[in-house]
Amino acid sequence: MPRSSVARRRSVPPSPTPAVAAATALAAVLLLAGCGAGDGASSAGAGGSFKAADCPAQPAVTWPEPAAAGGTHPVRTAMGAVRVPGAPKRVVVLDTAELDSALTLGVKPVGATRSDVASGFLDYLPRKAVAGIKDVGRIGAPNLEAVAALKPDLILTSKVRDGGRYAQLSKIAPTVMTETTGYPWKQNFATHAAALGRIPEARRAAAAYRAHARRVTAALGGPAKAGKLRTNVVRFVAGADTRIYGCRSYLGTVLADLGTGPTDVVDGARDGLMTEVGPEQITKADADAVFYASYGTPEKSKEAQITTGGLWKHLRAVTTGHSFRVDDQLWIQGIGYTAAGKILDEIQQRLAGR
Repeated sequence: MPRSSVARRRSVPPSPTPAVAAATALAAVLLLAGCGAGDGASSAGAGGSFKAADCPAQPAVTWPEPAAAGGTHPVRTAMGAVRVPGAPKRVVVLDTAELDSALTLGVKPVGATRSDVASGFLDYLPRKAVAGIKDVGRIGAPNLEAVAALKPDLILTSKVRDGGRYAQLSKIAPTVMTETTGYPWKQNFATHAAALGRIPEARRAAAAYRAHARRVTAALGGPAKAGKLRTNVVRFVAGADTRIYGCRSYLGTVLADLGTGPTDVVDGARDGLMTEVGPEQITKADADAVFYASYGTPEKSKEAQITTGGLWKHLRAVTTGHSFRVDDQLWIQGIGYTAAGKILDEIQQRLAGR
């Protein structure tokens, strides 16, 4: 289904590498590039310069205290406090963020829902990591009989996905629901870690991600250079308008962690989550760099039509060689620290060349 919404690497060398120097030059070229063609060609103001529309600070993550070994412990959830096993062994997850969290923390669920993809579980997850996980239906429509048959001792999901099934799920196993998915993914990860009894491991994963983001920022030329780049993420969607993601999206937080972020085209739209545009408005997606993906085939999502048209071809990001097609399953459907680490790698490779 369409979704609006997931730690490692060597340390940064003490002196600039050729790739860093190239990234610095890239930033300068991008900043000097002209605005896209047509009226309202992106969210640029007069003269083609963007407003200083940096993403606001993300909410600080509140880490629960690690649970004592053995027994049960309470976890704060969107449905109130829920007592869960100290070390659950048969976990069922009902969305991609929960699956990413569990695998990031070294927990292989016994069951999981799948996204609407032919390959089953999302392709950015290693096949070995998901091998043996039972498919219990599609996201938002889990097969409750299949869930119950696995005899889980913990279920992870969100209210936005399964709030209407909470009573039924709770009869099967303790069910931990976050309020929603996407933008609050870091806090949701902390909740998942509390439910899984993996708080120390989760804090290490979060710290490794922050260090990874700092390395990518350095590869982009440092905070000052990264802060001058405007980067939009565009999704072509079968049966719907094209989406441009803003600060209050999962991808917006990943970009903000690098010191860059989307243009102000999304300001005020859906609380900063995204804005939707038709083919004739695609110039609003323009930025210094554009990453784009498709949900559905390029023909059904209108990607093929739009990206071969004159408006797209004259976008600044396209004419300067800084438009990049990316994997929808990783960039849009996957949410969590494992997905985010892979996205950071791709941003570095595409924009800094390494």
